[in-house]
Amino acid sequence: MAGLTDFERGFLTGVLVGEGSFGGDGKQPQITLRMHVRHEALFHWLIERFPRTKLYGPYHHGERSYYQWMARGQALVEDVLPVLEASLDRELDGHAAERFEAMRTTYADYIARVRARGAA
Repeated sequence: MAGLTDFERGFLTGVLVGEGSFGGDGKQPQITLRMHVRHEALFHWLIERFPRTKLYGPYHHGERSYYQWMARGQALVEDVLPVLEASLDRELDGHAAERFEAMRTTYADYIARVRARGAA
């Protein structure tokens, strides 16, 4: 995404490698980040930089209190994917790169459609 500093791109990549989930709902890909409410400032940082993403919570289940950030649809394809595609590779973290690539492969048609609409 334009406007991010090198630090911000690296920070996003690091957080998602360590704590993110790469998957989808069967129709579209999504990246989810779920963390304790004590990380609230991080979630607001994400929303400031990726305003088309969504922040849910705080949720309280039993002894757990957390926020959940989700990147889906255009926000994922146009804003978040380009950052990860430029920085996440097997040398950085093989396991995370495999999960990311599996998501991209599973939802390749969806990603291509969104990118084609954006280019039009």
